[in-house]
Amino acid sequence: MVEVNFVDAIEKAIKNSKKRNFKQSVDVAITLRDVDMNNPKNRIDEEILLPHGRGKPAKVALFAGGELALKARGIVDLIIKPEEIDDLAQDKKKMKKIANEHDFFLAEAPLMPTIGKKLGIILGPRGKMPKPVPPTIDIKPIVENLRRSVRIRSRSSKTFHALIGTEDMEPRKLAENLQAIVKRLEEKLERGRYNIESIYVKTTMGPSQRVM
Repeated sequence: MVEVNFVDAIEKAIKNSKKRNFKQSVDVAITLRDVDMNNPKNRIDEEILLPHGRGKPAKVALFAGGELALKARGIVDLIIKPEEIDDLAQDKKKMKKIANEHDFFLAEAPLMPTIGKKLGIILGPRGKMPKPVPPTIDIKPIVENLRRSVRIRSRSSKTFHALIGTEDMEPRKLAENLQAIVKRLEEKLERGRYNIESIYVKTTMGPSQRVM
């Protein structure tokens, strides 16, 4: 059962947002309280599958060669072959562009040490280090789930943001997506909802609306 105040706040946020000539995202800003963010174990870094998807699918890149690269054609948005890693490590501008344009990265497990050593300086701070996968895996279901997922990451700040969908989605579905994020947070936080100071929602260009 979705919380009524979640639906109400999202409806107001969309209603109060001027129409633009592009499809706006709907985002949430969550601020924590009574949590020591200087302690790494208290930091939030979670991947959450949204029940109704993101409104626009996440973009997924894959580091792979051989059979996995062949199987991934048409499934992922970008395939980076092992022999390209050195070039990307040299061309940091190009790698930063790739990192900024893709939401999630996967990699054949044997490539992870090389990626960490050569590209970690770019992918790590952005929270984009690849998820390792076996070279023989069926990549399709993993990618399909990632396309509907968001990552929430607090680092040392008590306030962090996440996408919950787009303005053309039903407010109730957006609210259920938001609820999935809040529920995961409550499970991670020592005192559950008490550790959440505030939740605001807004469209890309619109004003914020308080949820709680």
